[in-house]
Amino acid sequence: MRTHRATVLSILAVISLAACSSNPTKQEIGTVTGAVVGGIVGSSVTGGSGVGTVGGAAAGSYIGNRIGRELDRK
Repeated sequence: MRTHRATVLSILAVISLAACSSNPTKQEIGTVTGAVVGGIVGSSVTGGSGVGTVGGAAAGSYIGNRIGRELDRK
């Protein structure tokens, strides 16, 4: 449980730093959102495993990036 909290806090810190840039695109928003959701899901599915959390975040960021890219094209 402690690892899960640390992971969530780390992800929130990254989001806070990313928010400092000007007007993010939908692709950027999708990437960050996907990473957060993927990390939480990966952690939950693997019982808090660090590898599962990182893998979920990587997969989520990729999927969110692709969805955001398509939304930006419209």
